[in-house]
Amino acid sequence: MKSKLFLFNIVLLLVLSCNHTTKEKETTAANKSERLNSLKGTWELTGFYNYKDNVVVDSFDRDPEFRQLKMYTDTKVMWCKHKAADSSEWFGYGTYNYDGNKLTEVLDFGSEVMEEVIAEKKKFIFELELYPNRFQQIELDDYGNRIYSENYIRVE
Repeated sequence: MKSKLFLFNIVLLLVLSCNHTTKEKETTAANKSERLNSLKGTWELTGFYNYKDNVVVDSFDRDPEFRQLKMYTDTKVMWCKHKAADSSEWFGYGTYNYDGNKLTEVLDFGSEVMEEVIAEKKKFIFELELYPNRFQQIELDDYGNRIYSENYIRVE
């Protein structure tokens, strides 16, 4: 009788631990999927597209001496540029909202150079094409036509 009860408890323990592991894997997979389908993370600029009549007419990679990173949390964005030949600092910090294919960034402050830009314009609206490990931030003209894009890959 004791051995049957002991065996039953072991089987029950194994079933419960397997179920917990399965739920843990499902939660981890869901979190990874959510992260891959969001801007949350760190991104590095890889290149640019120029558009004419909403079609890419030119593309070019970033200069190897130049780096630009964007970091998104749940609600905040920060970006920085580094160009070895340029001693000026370039960074900005603010909030963002992503709604379908529209990205809106509102900068609160930035480097000295960016403060001049922010004094004129704080809100930046882009068309966004988001993929699991890359995105395109597309500048539009006043008529909604594509002008150029910055292209990023996920770093983390």
